[in-house]
Amino acid sequence: MSQTLESPSNLTSVIRLSDYSLVGKDTPLALEKGLVEAKWYASPVPKAKMRELLERRDNPAIRDTLIWFALLFGFGFSGYLLWGTWWAIIPFVVYGVLYASVSDSRWHESSHGTAFKADWMNSALYEVASFMVRRESIPWRWSHTRHHSDTIIVGWDPEIAVPRPANLRAVCLNFFNLTVVPKYVRTVSLHCVGKITPEERPYIPETEFGKVFVRARLYVFIYAIVIALSIFTRSFLPLMLFVLPHFYGTWAHSTCWIG
Repeated sequence: MSQTLESPSNLTSVIRLSDYSLVGKDTPLALEKGLVEAKWYASPVPKAKMRELLERRDNPAIRDTLIWFALLFGFGFSGYLLWGTWWAIIPFVVYGVLYASVSDSRWHESSHGTAFKADWMNSALYEVASFMVRRESIPWRWSHTRHHSDTIIVGWDPEIAVPRPANLRAVCLNFFNLTVVPKYVRTVSLHCVGKITPEERPYIPETEFGKVFVRARLYVFIYAIVIALSIFTRSFLPLMLFVLPHFYGTWAHSTCWIG
């Protein structure tokens, strides 16, 4: 018995594409299905043992952070000394990874308060790492909280990295942050003029809006200084150190998690 196969165009018309927006058709659907703030699996490890395993210490994190900054300075300074020669490519390849990829794990752990025992150290590192990975510190703190509450829940999780079906072109472009940066520029620009996007309103408390606006303006001020310095010196070097690493150094983070 013969069987008629659906053409690819017909198949796509049958498949229901999910709306990954936080203000789209799948947002109320997830709520109706009971997927929002659902009860997750809890490890059977006793609470006392878990607290022991999660004990935080300052010294290892201080040591690792100092090593990281020392490496950043060392390779950045090497790039400065070799600037104008092809040899500068070598230190900048490493510098870019240290700046834009290695900073991601520092951003993540400090956001959870697990890098240091002292909360102020976590907060300080989080602010620095947020700037380095081009993530606004306040919106992303609340975004990440929602992410862990409703992980991979379509319409509620704002941090689903690869929607289905996967956009392979976007995945490839993200090796150089070519899809992330335009969104970052747009939201920072809106925050600078005191506006919150519709997708941010569901998870950022209104009491935090002022902090969002202040930090966005600070980011723009720093970028303006770097660009002005580049124009004044007639050199791309300032941009290579503080702006462009997010394009040429993110490939390592996209390939694997770096601790």
